[in-house]
Amino acid sequence: MGEVVRFVSKSERERMRLIQEARAIYDSIFPSADPAGEGQDKVPPGRAFVGDGSTGS
Repeated sequence: MGEVVRFVSKSERERMRLIQEARAIYDSIFPSADPAGEGQDKVPPGRAFVGDGSTGS
């Protein structure tokens, strides 16, 4: 109880999948020079991407 469920459209899910895929490709081509900093730019599940029009709340 108290859990909030946010509707995510099919196009938004596809957009997030493409962004993740692009990041994975980029990281495979240009590996991070700082292994300790790896994962800092990852977005936790359920968090909004910048520029998707949501307020993040």
